Amino acid sequence: MWLAALLSMTVGNFAALLQTNVKRMLAYSSIAHAGYVLVALTTRSEIGTTAAMFYLAGYAFMNIGAFAVVGHLSGKGEKYQNIEDLSGLGKKQPLTAALFTIYLLSLIGVPLTAGFFGKFYIFKAALESHLVWLTVLGLLNSAVGAYYYLRILVMMYMHEPGEAASNVKPLTPSMRLALLLPAAGTLLLGIFPSWLLEFAGRSAALVK
Repeated sequence: MWLAALLSMTVGNFAALLQTNVKRMLAYSSIAHAGYVLVALTTRSEIGTTAAMFYLAGYAFMNIGAFAVVGHLSGKGEKYQNIEDLSGLGKKQPLTAALFTIYLLSLIGVPLTAGFFGKFYIFKAALESHLVWLTVLGLLNSAVGAYYYLRILVMMYMHEPGEAASNVKPLTPSMRLALLLPAAGTLLLGIFPSWLLEFAGRSAALVK
């Protein structure tokens, strides 16, 4: 189990690091996030199971939101999918860029997002199970992941708008709602995690 966790984190993150296509980058990063869940399961403890449940719930919000943003930006025919196509999005579509930022920061594990508490409890469970080396390698992998997520933020806010950002259609009411709901869930679990942690903890106690 620990070997599967380590390989998933490492292969997923370094494969994502090499991508220029945003969808492929998110797909490979999903492998890395599966590795973090496996770290929790490797502990074979109640807190590990609780952490895995919480992380999966938070990851559902941030991943659905991130892929929804990319799907909206790529448009018909999925023409705009490269990281460079996000250049200047913060100026042309500030709401879309802001929501994408929330998802990316949560994927990194920044405080006040679901991703922060998810990773915190996963690595806490690993330390309590004396898996110090796996925790250290997991944190190093998280640093690799932070690099390619931050690369997108730099492109959106620190570059001039390109062709793609200028041609992206405004958010429709239904798409706006589809992006706002996952963002709300991501922030809710990051600011008020206790209610879901308590539920996950009670559920984990039933798993023998």
